[in-house]
Amino acid sequence: MADFHQSGIVTTLHNLSERTIEDLEYELLHFSRFRPMGLILPSLYSELEGTALPDIVNELVKVPYLSQIVIGLDRASKDEYYKAQEFFKKLPQDFRLLWNDGPRLKALDAELQALDVAPKEKGKGRNVWYCMGYMLATGKSESIGLHDCDIVTYDRGLLARLMYPVAHPQFNYEFCKGFYARVADGKINGRVSRLLVTPLLRSLKRVLGDLEYIEFMDSFRYPLAGEFSFRKDVLNDIRIPSDWGLEIGVLSEMHRNYANNRLCQVDIAKVYDHKHQDISLDDANAGLSKMSIDITKSLFRKLATYGVIFNTETFRSIKASYYRIALDFVETYHNDAIMNGLTLDVHAEEKAVEMFAQNIMLAGQKFLDAPMESPFIPSWNRVVSAMPNVYDRLVEAVEADHEEWLNSLER
Repeated sequence: MADFHQSGIVTTLHNLSERTIEDLEYELLHFSRFRPMGLILPSLYSELEGTALPDIVNELVKVPYLSQIVIGLDRASKDEYYKAQEFFKKLPQDFRLLWNDGPRLKALDAELQALDVAPKEKGKGRNVWYCMGYMLATGKSESIGLHDCDIVTYDRGLLARLMYPVAHPQFNYEFCKGFYARVADGKINGRVSRLLVTPLLRSLKRVLGDLEYIEFMDSFRYPLAGEFSFRKDVLNDIRIPSDWGLEIGVLSEMHRNYANNRLCQVDIAKVYDHKHQDISLDDANAGLSKMSIDITKSLFRKLATYGVIFNTETFRSIKASYYRIALDFVETYHNDAIMNGLTLDVHAEEKAVEMFAQNIMLAGQKFLDAPMESPFIPSWNRVVSAMPNVYDRLVEAVEADHEEWLNSLER
């Protein structure tokens, strides 16, 4: 059971009483009359063949308050798109698949690329961005949740707690970030958050001094959680990264666009586990290594917008400070694990810290080498300015794909 302590400058909503799922859903069903709710699921086709997503769908079937589910489907052929339709058709909610590799959405993407207002690279960020655009285009949901499709410990209580803060008619939160303890199978997980993000934020504070943005980011208990919820108006002018910096980028945009009292974080699960990435010690372009570089660059870019001046010497100081702080954290986590009867491989932890320290320098050099790099996908407000009928075009493409699938069932 969590405590009630408020740390940092962002409101934390705890799990103090272990309310039942049924109790939460009863209230959410009432809230849905005032704030209709939707859910975004960014998915790879391969996840349909795994063990996590089938269980997630079986849980979502029982959710009574959602009026809309939008699934972004990546890396799927036509036959696989049809199979995905069959996979999701058990959902009682109004649902649509965005077949991102289909000819209609690819044609629309090509037009947006020509206008320089489309994502530059494929990935989760691009998938989420198009789903957000579709949500705006349909206008069916006022409060929207988003979570990954590889959560192996999923139950619908996670979604209920995630949606509650932005669905309650008397709450004024525009955005809510989920958090949880990354403990599963007797181990402490979440290495990138524990061993990179938190010690890096502390080292940035030590080197750069007190900055409100760093305090804001350090207020989140699990900044890399892929689960968050928001009000529909958030989607209009948010600019999200297309790389592994997605979660950090979203938090940075919330800091830019909203006062702290319009943002919160909520405890959504006692146990959480998902598909683990390889650490990729010898490949900076894969796994957790690439993730750490993208995340670090995202933080440097944001700090530069606040007037922070970086050079090679600055990055060396940040790396040295980070390394000492991170090693202290390894000892802290090891002691915590022992007291709770968990295992923690100190050698593997310190190897990860060494890699992250090297990647801080790599990220810094990449930042200095490409000062004109624009990692953010344009906001949907800008897209509409460049192509005024884009929402109609997006809905028409998705509906045409859906109709084609329905017609295939009659043949």
